Amino acid sequence: MRIDGRKENELREIKIKRHYTKQSPGSVLIAAGDTIVLCTAAFIEKKPNWMPPEDHRGWLTAEYRMLPGSTSPRSSRSDRPDGRATEIQRLIGRSLRAVVDLERLGPRTLYLDCDVLQADGGTRTLSITGSYIAMMDAFESIRDHFPEGAIPVSDSVAAVSVGIVDGIPSLDLCYEEDFRAAVDMNLVMTGSGKFIEIQGTGEEATFSREELARLLELGEQGIQTLTELQKKALTD
Repeated sequence: MRIDGRKENELREIKIKRHYTKQSPGSVLIAAGDTIVLCTAAFIEKKPNWMPPEDHRGWLTAEYRMLPGSTSPRSSRSDRPDGRATEIQRLIGRSLRAVVDLERLGPRTLYLDCDVLQADGGTRTLSITGSYIAMMDAFESIRDHFPEGAIPVSDSVAAVSVGIVDGIPSLDLCYEEDFRAAVDMNLVMTGSGKFIEIQGTGEEATFSREELARLLELGEQGIQTLTELQKKALTD
């Protein structure tokens, strides 16, 4: 039994509230246990300046921040992301671009903003899972811009953490478990079961092929559940 009473293959309780704010066409407040992230999605009707004029594709990018009150003690506020935030927002952008047809998106930019309101582990993975829902709502708002109303998204995307804590492979680590984990891994997958990214490392430890297989199995099971929750949220 884990510190919060879950079994090793259980996700934390997931709560999803769409249309949380009014100014962005896509906005989602998503929680996994005590981790809470606000994900918003909005379009700018131009490409990034670095894209050449002859390139007719669009672009998708992400920004990630942890608000000062999201941690204890309070974290400092900065106008520029630190190294960790930069790495995470690049991961979010890569993950969602994997399922978006940038050619069909056209000469516009989709911005995904992920603001961590409360942190208790798994902020990057929850940001990806919530961003997909916000992105779909944003695309729905401009569905008429695409031929036959077919939005340029090929699959869903969700992410989850897994790790080995006290010798036991476990799903969806909270902060205390992540801090104690001998092996820490983040999985990003599509709803159809394809991998987008795997980030895994031994924290002053090693792990076997069998343990790796179990971590992947747990992660796949968790993402299947998250995918169903995403579908339900978008249907509701």
